[in-house]
Amino acid sequence: MVQKASPKLTEMMNQAIAGELQAIVQYMWHHIMVKGLNSASLMDVFEDIAIEEMKHAEKIAERLFYFDVAPTTKPNPIAKGGTPEQMLKADVQAEEEAITLYKDIIKQAVAEKDETTRLLFEQILSDEERHHDTFTTLLGR
Repeated sequence: MVQKASPKLTEMMNQAIAGELQAIVQYMWHHIMVKGLNSASLMDVFEDIAIEEMKHAEKIAERLFYFDVAPTTKPNPIAKGGTPEQMLKADVQAEEEAITLYKDIIKQAVAEKDETTRLLFEQILSDEERHHDTFTTLLGR
């Protein structure tokens, strides 16, 4: 028997994909647009994290597809350009929003006894917390 997720959980998962799509585009644009003394090292950080976010979006989409739900293709609003500090602040905010949402998804998955979705989002949450730490460290926080 195929497990079904509640409409609430699948909507939350689609919100997660919208955030991941935002992060992919936003971080890749930052990778291309960053300028200044530390731009070479920042370029690599932005690119590497964008690629990780792409993998997250893929895993979440596969889980939604398992539930026979179409994943969204529309990203959350994307922050483009600015100084390296402005870019990093926008990226910190994106990671904080993801962390909050993923904790809520984990709670919902537990309530629905959906261990696979819980485990998936616990793994992704760990990556998002690491991304947050990277961006805040680069900001000197």
